Amino acid sequence: MASIAETTGPGATLPRQTTSISEDKASLTTWIAVIAGMIGAFMSILNIQITNASLLDIEGGIGTGADNGAWISTSYLIGEIVVIPLTGYLSRVFSFRTYIVASTFFFAVFSMACAFAHNLGEMIAMRGLQGFAGGVLIPMAFTMVVTRLPKPQQPIGLALFAIAVTFAPAIGPTIGGYLTENYGWQKIFFINTIPSAIMIVALLATLEKEKMQLGLLKEGDWAGIVTMAIGLSSLQTMLEEGNKDDWFGSQFIVNLAVTAVVFLTAFVWIELVVKKPLVDLKLLKNRNFAIGTVANMLVGFALFGTVYVLPQYLGQVQGYNSEQIGNVLAWTGLPQLLIIPFVPRLMKSFDIRYITIVGIALFAASCFMNIEMSLNYSGDQLFVPNIVRAVGQALILTPLTAIATAQIGPKDAANASGLFNMLRNLAGAVGTASLETIITKREQFHSNIIGQSVNINRENVRQRIDEMTNYFMAHGVSDVAIAKHQAIVALGNVVKRQSLIMGFSDTFAVIGVMLSIAAIALLFARKAKPAAGAAAH
Repeated sequence: MASIAETTGPGATLPRQTTSISEDKASLTTWIAVIAGMIGAFMSILNIQITNASLLDIEGGIGTGADNGAWISTSYLIGEIVVIPLTGYLSRVFSFRTYIVASTFFFAVFSMACAFAHNLGEMIAMRGLQGFAGGVLIPMAFTMVVTRLPKPQQPIGLALFAIAVTFAPAIGPTIGGYLTENYGWQKIFFINTIPSAIMIVALLATLEKEKMQLGLLKEGDWAGIVTMAIGLSSLQTMLEEGNKDDWFGSQFIVNLAVTAVVFLTAFVWIELVVKKPLVDLKLLKNRNFAIGTVANMLVGFALFGTVYVLPQYLGQVQGYNSEQIGNVLAWTGLPQLLIIPFVPRLMKSFDIRYITIVGIALFAASCFMNIEMSLNYSGDQLFVPNIVRAVGQALILTPLTAIATAQIGPKDAANASGLFNMLRNLAGAVGTASLETIITKREQFHSNIIGQSVNINRENVRQRIDEMTNYFMAHGVSDVAIAKHQAIVALGNVVKRQSLIMGFSDTFAVIGVMLSIAAIALLFARKAKPAAGAAAH
């Protein structure tokens, strides 16, 4: 096959590559460009989760309450989800080289601007712009793998991409927690500066200059762009605010839901009938791409969900600070660095579907290991499940991507990348919001059940209150009535904590079930070759 020059949109071509993908080995220049792209994807995904372990510190720094602090993460995710499907189109308009370099620059600038935010409004705006610039880097890194690397080396490129997608969110809270505890939360937002500078230099040196095609702006699927942006933003806002506002008991949430349904329905209809769609939904007619995308969404639900749930559990139940939370989560990330480089070799020796299924099964098993948590279940007890989770995650994304892209040609690579990555991140956002609601509802459920047993009329309960009353009186409380009141409050706190733990346990069960469905879905995929991803048609 000749170097990439196939059309990917209206009158557009993919950027010419420095090596033909029919060759066995890519040039050093090509590898430098691909690795620079992977740095960008890593930093972009890292920034989704890097604030998770440090939200309380950031909330205090900008003077907002805990109910609003989640927007620090959500605003970034909204910007990212909206821009990912636009990436293929905008990279044709402004040229691949110009667009990725400019996005990298603005990603670093808006990141640093977050450190100087004085209030929640400023922080939300800067994080949203940071996500809009950084979200570009994920599909563009993926596109470089399937358009610039020869087929025999694509599994290596996919392994690098897997490190970005799975290792980054796992290590994000670790890095954020360490910087927050030792240097202040502002330093979190300077972490992108040096990598971005390295990226820009490397990309300018290795990517070919191309002319912009500003005329494509007239041919853009603007109806699709507008409906998608409004629909996805409304959906994400509804998911974020729903639990806090009692879901459909709030007119605000109802309005958001209606807006999301109307605009996303219109978006799907537009993309199916327009001649030059922003997102080629017809790619989902491809069996492997459809099954791979569904599995990818369920994995995204679990991946983002666990990185959200674990810090919440350790902070709320065990009282861990940012750095301690990060240290626990590090063990879901560090082993992946050792395992992922060997995955391409496994893909040459075993059926890729079964490698992925084993990885998902291990990920699911690690979640099921956490369904019997107790008051003493903390960092030490999470060590083994986290290691199992790390091994599982390392075996998932590289082969899963190969399965999904097995029959996707280079001309469809950009569209497939945008759709594949956008839906994974969207599923992650849905997962985070859903799991937050599940924790709340299951805590209430277990509290009611336990509360029926912890009844003042029961002898063992009265005995326990008497023991706790005597304890408080022995430790400085002279009034019996006050000591008894404190005993009842303390007992209520024990019930609440135990209910919360059980709620978190149920949440891990839900994640495990989602992963089990993903594993079953992959059984229906066609067998894919190890070097799939840019097969010519």
